[in-house]
Amino acid sequence: MQKICVLGLGYIGLPTAAMFATHGYQVLGVDVNKMVIDTLNKGEIHIEEPGLKTLVKGAVNSDQLKIGLKPAPSDVYIIAVPTPITEEKKADMSYVVSAARSIVPVLEEGNLVILEATSPPRTTIDLVQPILEEGGLKGGEDFLLAYSPERVLPGKILNELVNNSRVIGGINQVSAKAGQLLYSSFVEGEIMVTDSTTAEMVKLMENTYRDINIAAANEFSRLAEYFGIDVWEAIDIANLHPRVEILKPGPGVGGHCISVDPWFFVEKAPHLALLIKQAREVNDSQPAFVIQLLKDRYGSLKGKSFAALGITYKPDVDDIRESPAIDVIERLVTEGAVVKAYDPYLGSNSHGLDFLVDGLEEVLSNADGILLLVNHSQFKELNPSEVLPLLNEGFILDTRNVLLKEDWIKAGFEVKTLGDK
Repeated sequence: MQKICVLGLGYIGLPTAAMFATHGYQVLGVDVNKMVIDTLNKGEIHIEEPGLKTLVKGAVNSDQLKIGLKPAPSDVYIIAVPTPITEEKKADMSYVVSAARSIVPVLEEGNLVILEATSPPRTTIDLVQPILEEGGLKGGEDFLLAYSPERVLPGKILNELVNNSRVIGGINQVSAKAGQLLYSSFVEGEIMVTDSTTAEMVKLMENTYRDINIAAANEFSRLAEYFGIDVWEAIDIANLHPRVEILKPGPGVGGHCISVDPWFFVEKAPHLALLIKQAREVNDSQPAFVIQLLKDRYGSLKGKSFAALGITYKPDVDDIRESPAIDVIERLVTEGAVVKAYDPYLGSNSHGLDFLVDGLEEVLSNADGILLLVNHSQFKELNPSEVLPLLNEGFILDTRNVLLKEDWIKAGFEVKTLGDK
């Protein structure tokens, strides 16, 4: 296995392609977006990730990583395309189908195909394998096929690609072992071998477990409001129990994994995934809970002006996929409010979002209130005495428990923290 073709050059495919290229493989990175191709061929990158630009530039300059629009004959094909969720909460497998079909004309005997895209259980054997067999080759006999999900955190991708444990699920043992051998070229964590459907389940179970835990925290925040206590204090005390680890509440759950993956279980087995579905509904409704807190404070939101701090789905990254902060902003606009947002990791009008502005002073100017929606490290350093003169009214809703509440109150603010008394 010397030549690798990686299909999909996003948050997972590009780091994976560059990692293999810097470990001695000849890699072809494929993407259907010409802008992405042109950017990468110049040695630049289209996503923000610490260390990635240097890694990609070195791989491209050394000719170990080439970029193109179509797959070419290779020893290994890695499918790392998105699997977004539809409005009906179903897995959109169109990118996987398209990528698999593009491999068929160049697939040869002895090749290994690996699906990395997060997928519903049985996708590898029920969807990908039949497509690849359309060219006449038989999976498990003429070519090998495995599933190996990414398990990395944006902001730490390069480190976690190397150091995290990995699971390889093959349609047969030979396929799984081939995948294990391939990834062992750079993975230092333990590489577990299993079947493809178990590997698909593992990925979904990991994110579903966290989603359920967050849903519990979010429900606790609502109960704390109802009973008039501080949920953050209660969680800190409860977590002193040696067998309890409650996560933190917030304005919702975002990202390409935790907010999406549990729906794959619900789609495939709705009669069984009852708790999973309920947890998803709790977390999806958390932005509406934030809006209700504002209504409790202001009454009607029509004509009110708000400064939203942060719109990414998690702190200190530029990723807005499934961001609950954007959901909160859109709901505010629906209520008739005027919203401007600032995010230190995004410029004005990024992703076509016209409510984004470039600086703190601009977003805060003449606002009736502040919504702290993302716990970016920069927001922890805000000086309330400098912020207050810019506002119409000194009110802030901290949905992430970021601020030193006493300092802001002393400076003249009314501070509301999600889930406090």
